[in-house]
Amino acid sequence: MLIERHVAPYVVDTEDTVLQALEAVTANRARIVFVVTGDGHLEGAMSDGDFRRWVSANGSTVDLEAPVLTVANRAVRSAHERTPPGDVRPLFGDGVGHVPLVDDLGRLVAIAVDTGDELRIGRHAVGPGRPALMVSEIGINHQGSVAFAKELVDRSVEAGADVVKFQLRDLDATYRQADGASAGEDLGPQYTLDLLARYNLSANQLAQVFDHARAAGVGLMCTAWDPLSVDRLAEYGVDALKVASADLTNHDLLRRMAATGLPMVVSTGMATEGEIRESVAVLRETGVAYSLLHCQSTYPAPYKDVNLRYLQRLAEIGRCPVGYSGHERGFHVPLAAVALGAVVVEKHFTTDRDLEGNDHKVSLLPDEFAAMVRRVRELEEAMGSNAPRSVSTGERMNRVNLAKSLVAARPVAAGETIAADAVDVRSPGRGLQPNALDRLVGRTARRDLAAGDYFYAADLEEGGARARRYRFRRPWGLPVRYHDAGPLAAMSNPDFLELHLSYKDLEIDPAGVFTERQPLGLAVHSPDLFAGDFLLNLASSDDDHWRRSIAELQRVVDLTRALTPRFTLDDAPVVIASLGGFTHDAHLHPSQLPALYERVADGLAQVDDAGVRLCAQTLPPYPWYLGGQLYCNLFVRPDDTAAFARAHERRLVLDVSHSRLAATWLDVPFTEVVDTLAPHTEHLHLVDATGVDGEGVQVGEGDVDWPVLAEQLDRLAPRAGFIPEIWQGHVNDGEGFWTALERLEEWF
Repeated sequence: MLIERHVAPYVVDTEDTVLQALEAVTANRARIVFVVTGDGHLEGAMSDGDFRRWVSANGSTVDLEAPVLTVANRAVRSAHERTPPGDVRPLFGDGVGHVPLVDDLGRLVAIAVDTGDELRIGRHAVGPGRPALMVSEIGINHQGSVAFAKELVDRSVEAGADVVKFQLRDLDATYRQADGASAGEDLGPQYTLDLLARYNLSANQLAQVFDHARAAGVGLMCTAWDPLSVDRLAEYGVDALKVASADLTNHDLLRRMAATGLPMVVSTGMATEGEIRESVAVLRETGVAYSLLHCQSTYPAPYKDVNLRYLQRLAEIGRCPVGYSGHERGFHVPLAAVALGAVVVEKHFTTDRDLEGNDHKVSLLPDEFAAMVRRVRELEEAMGSNAPRSVSTGERMNRVNLAKSLVAARPVAAGETIAADAVDVRSPGRGLQPNALDRLVGRTARRDLAAGDYFYAADLEEGGARARRYRFRRPWGLPVRYHDAGPLAAMSNPDFLELHLSYKDLEIDPAGVFTERQPLGLAVHSPDLFAGDFLLNLASSDDDHWRRSIAELQRVVDLTRALTPRFTLDDAPVVIASLGGFTHDAHLHPSQLPALYERVADGLAQVDDAGVRLCAQTLPPYPWYLGGQLYCNLFVRPDDTAAFARAHERRLVLDVSHSRLAATWLDVPFTEVVDTLAPHTEHLHLVDATGVDGEGVQVGEGDVDWPVLAEQLDRLAPRAGFIPEIWQGHVNDGEGFWTALERLEEWF
């Protein structure tokens, strides 16, 4: 059972309509909302089942503007917020998966959710498919100092911890001798009691540290070693209670903790499987939300004793989220634990391993903890899923470069039956893969092919988009290379061409390509890659790289000016450039970006761009260069991109795919991104996107809400021209472009 205290997504007002309640049900994905008065008093609930029953009863007279209370169940099952979890659990069932929890005045303060594989610790949901909860175990490493404890909190936050954990014990309630006395005890207990007598923080002292942690925005968990400590921690309101391995068999303490209703994280070190099963039975009986941590309680733990594979067995025993509490040296073992299913990782934290106490010896230093967090997040990304394998965006690009295609071995006329001797296998992999040979041979050719022409998927099927004349409210063009500019332009009615250059194209005399003046406008897309694996980067700190980037961009501008007389232009041609700011290993902190933007501005100031409109292209967080992925830092975030445009009077090319990927990466609404960037936009690349790095996707097959985008662009950038920037859209006589234009015509 999960206790959800962030109730806003589940709440509608008694004055709201049925339609507004339905919108809330859709948004929270819980299939239910709770109806409250202005002061939060619970009045009822509306589930999708309640709505269906209401529709069935009212038929054609359904009024979605009716007050939600006309549909709501007024006799909703509820419980008091202090009701023990074990007494809440029986309220589930018969289709009830959410039980509202109310305070003494009947106001909704939390919701109990019937789930066994997830719990919530502060603002973090913990369970399968969720990012692993990274717990910094400060414990008693504060050496009895409130100030040092606060410093450890701050350093933990800087290192990326989701939760900081402490320990609270009342020495008299925990140990058999008063005031932590250790006379007559064995050597081990005597050593421990001596440390605790000097380094233990009282509940009041820890409360000061807890307040500091709350202000720092980090989650808060604490081990309770005795019943008095349980009560003090519950009174304070920590996010979760921790059960030390030493107390796994202390069933009365487990029940005392469970009665608080706080989620419990339970370590299982020093226990047999039989003892673990007994404690799980106690926990399940209470109904509390809990997680079990696999643990080897040796300091430091020998690798041979860690036995990470037990994690999977522990998950079966506990029927709950499982994690790993590690006492071995280093942080490579927790990485393996995450790969095996751990959704909680707990490691001791210190700033000096030479400080007194066993825990320091097995603790991670701040930079080590930060590295562990980074590697865990990378590993979680790499784990993926067990869904059928698909080809990634980067692989699709490399497949074009490296794979082979079916090509015409000799001229083939339209209407001819394609024979085996008419087909050959050659690189690159732009056309049909070789495994399509058997499906291709024997078909009737739908078009004339010269020797070396690619066969495409369209040669295996009927239909497919073909070029025609299109009508749009704004200028539109086609992305072209020198070799296909004429044929593609002749197929339709573009207003302009956007010439995409390779670095080798800079060596070509345009007079030999465009022998006659073209009745079209012109845009030119600068290469990103130049000879010698050189990437254009006006943000580079290397002066030689920076100066060459300026020189290469100047070559592009000069070529554009040379091309201009060969086109009939109403406006100066647009030059589109990706201006750099990428890194190889990780994204930069936002505080580092202003200096890079100034470096770009200084570089642009040295480019003579008279007669052209030189524009910075918005960029994705993970650009694809040289067959692999980099990290892009500039022209990704909408606010700093717009600030650059304002400060330096530079216009932008809004690449919808790139900026949609950035919105997903930043976890901000794409509508906000467009609102910020569109007023500075000179030119548009219209194309869809998926996830954080799936760029170049066909229109309507990704994450972009096209009707909403069209309305925003009509309002904020009505004169900006566009091209359909579909990856590989030019193949098969531009089929991808024509498909995109067919779809875009509906909205633009």
